[in-house]
Amino acid sequence: MLRYLTAGESHGRALVVIIEGLPAGLPVVAADIVDELARRRLGAGRGPRMRFEQDQLTLLAGVRHGQTLGSPVAIEVANSEWTRDPGKWGEEMSPEPGKTTAPLTKPRPGHADLAGMQKYDLVDARDVLERASARETAARVAAGAVCKQLLGRLGIDVISHVIQIGSVRSSGVRPEPGDLGTVDESPVRSFDPDAAGAMLAEIDQAQEAGDSLGGVVEVLGYGVPVGLGSHVHWDRKLDALLAQAMMSIQAVKGVEIGDGFEVASRRGSQAHDPISWDSHAGEYRREGTAAGGVEGGMSTGGLLVAHLAMKPLATLNRPTLKTVDTLTKAETVSFKERTDVTAVPAMGVVAESMTALVLANEVTRKFGGDSLGELCRNHATYIEQVRRHDRTGTSDAAGTGATAGTGAGTGDAGTGGSDAIRARQ
Repeated sequence: MLRYLTAGESHGRALVVIIEGLPAGLPVVAADIVDELARRRLGAGRGPRMRFEQDQLTLLAGVRHGQTLGSPVAIEVANSEWTRDPGKWGEEMSPEPGKTTAPLTKPRPGHADLAGMQKYDLVDARDVLERASARETAARVAAGAVCKQLLGRLGIDVISHVIQIGSVRSSGVRPEPGDLGTVDESPVRSFDPDAAGAMLAEIDQAQEAGDSLGGVVEVLGYGVPVGLGSHVHWDRKLDALLAQAMMSIQAVKGVEIGDGFEVASRRGSQAHDPISWDSHAGEYRREGTAAGGVEGGMSTGGLLVAHLAMKPLATLNRPTLKTVDTLTKAETVSFKERTDVTAVPAMGVVAESMTALVLANEVTRKFGGDSLGELCRNHATYIEQVRRHDRTGTSDAAGTGATAGTGAGTGDAGTGGSDAIRARQ
């Protein structure tokens, strides 16, 4: 299975992520990860930091000559602010013994500040906010970029688009993988050009007022095979894993799979996706996405759909939120850090990464393999098994298909050039 761990603070020297469980032979180059990090900085309503943040990336370990080794992959995302202004942040965030001259004691409502200070017995909110900051998601996007490479070898694509900012909601038209460039060209990452204009106007109004906006992102998973996740244990259910991963994104306060809360108001006859048989393709189809591509904790083989609701950011350009100074106990307004009017477009890119991390974990759990070639062969054999089961309605328990489908995944991925891998590029 795949797991990862991030470390680092918002204004520290760097963020670091370690990914364990990737098969050997997966092509990984820094440029692809840098491109994903650049997507995270996109979007109207972002603050000035996005204009000079460069996300200087270094592959520290686990990759040789452009391919994974099967060992843990370590990636560093350096903080360009540290390099540009070492006097300020080098001193403020120094790991050496010392003391700040300007502790932050006016915690922001809606942020981790006060609860973190209480929990960890801290007197300076910076000791909390630096790690709680959404800057940490840059490390997750770096890890997600690698997982997207793995998923792509199996024909799985994860994309996102913004469907709501503030009170403005799009028409609901969904992009496909080939439309991702069009989505990213939109300043609000909306696939609906009419809604995009209204979203921009709403952002401008909030910016003029010194306020912030939240919104909703839709994440779509194309090519997800049937059977990821499981019904047999509560902590193996795919929708539960996705919900936990999505809720871990800073400022996300709601997650729904498929039609989610809307389904609760329908009658049962209208709440589920009918099943049909496509005789031409020789496979079952779900006539709809109410379930979001997950039933009983398992992927159905249909389109994976998730929605994430992001609250307005807690730091305002014109601080007006009531708080208490933790030293004097006097009523005041919360302090101001550099902030965005909205980060909803960027949150969509982070949500893609979190989805990719969950799916990559389930892929490695389901198909196994120490090398990419082995994993691809196992995947091809499983897909053929499902197709045979669907066509005949019989089980393969006798092992009659032990070698079926392996022709699509034969070859030695250790060289990075097997026929199966090239066919998926």
